[in-house]
Amino acid sequence: MRGRQSPQASMLALVDPESRVPTGHPIRAVRALADAALVELSPVFDAMYAETGRPSVPPERLLKASLLMALYSVRSERSFCEQLGYNLLFRWFLGMDLVEPTFDPTVFTKNRQRLLRHRVAQEFFDVVVAQARRRNLMSDEHFSVDGTLIEASASLKSFRPRDEERPPDPPQGTGGNPLVDFRGQKRSNTTHASTTDPEARLMRKGNGKEAKLVFMAHALMENRNGLLADLQTTEADGYAERDAALEMLDQAADRGFRPKTVAADKLYDVREFVADLRVRGLTPHVAQNTSRRRSAVDGRTTRHPGYAASQLVRRRVEEIWGWMKTVGAFRRTRYRGVARTGLAAYLVGAAYNLVRIANLLARPTKPATA
Repeated sequence: MRGRQSPQASMLALVDPESRVPTGHPIRAVRALADAALVELSPVFDAMYAETGRPSVPPERLLKASLLMALYSVRSERSFCEQLGYNLLFRWFLGMDLVEPTFDPTVFTKNRQRLLRHRVAQEFFDVVVAQARRRNLMSDEHFSVDGTLIEASASLKSFRPRDEERPPDPPQGTGGNPLVDFRGQKRSNTTHASTTDPEARLMRKGNGKEAKLVFMAHALMENRNGLLADLQTTEADGYAERDAALEMLDQAADRGFRPKTVAADKLYDVREFVADLRVRGLTPHVAQNTSRRRSAVDGRTTRHPGYAASQLVRRRVEEIWGWMKTVGAFRRTRYRGVARTGLAAYLVGAAYNLVRIANLLARPTKPATA
């Protein structure tokens, strides 16, 4: 029998968002992990706000909203707030009922400086890492490092000479995006800077690649399950990857990790970097670069089976970058400056770790053998 649409609208409907999210939905495990991490950050949130005045949007809700944007590839905060008005799963994840109005996207903007001042995104990332360690999901000894380029929120047309005066506004009616021809001009980070984001740097990924205004993101991955142990965002230059790797390894040791081996690709096969690792008592499982040169890593290291194993495992870091840039929509930053881009990187990295931890905990345990 054919069903018919009823023209009569219901005057009253009792809908519980909890009942609308399937019991086995993976977002439930992610929400439980995120809530546990946010409980640990409650003292930090107390220090962020005054004891008097009008109540703000709960900081837990803002952080969980950022997680949702990464998990569901929501490109902008304005788009998220629009979807929050009708998406039952989003409301359930944030603990909102159907009557509660959505918040304005400017809430993110007004609270961003507060989050930066108290290093909330980094603290949240670290708590998620601590959760994985308590569940014995992370290696304390074997790590991999890698870096990638993140496109800046700035056009190449904004990359102008540093000593140039501000160009006059285009004539009325000609549009605000005039054509600019850079052919024949020599441009470098020494003589030029972006007028939109002065901290962005012009760099290309390799020979024959297009140069873009970018930042650099750096990852420290543990080798057991491919979880992020640390994450940094810096200005882009030829030394940033190696400097950030050493800094993250030093911080990992301060946080209770016991690094022993460090895997990396050929860009890290530099004599100074390998020597710095050995000074720290670390074994450099760096891929050998023998293209018209001699590798800084010799047979004393490469002959051991652990070296070959590290070279296989280190490639997992590309899966992290792939997830962050596609699902997490972090191929191009929405923000200007290293600090704001770093805040977004920590939240996207935390989202990746939460998904990875939830998947690892959902795996069936192997029965013990006699």
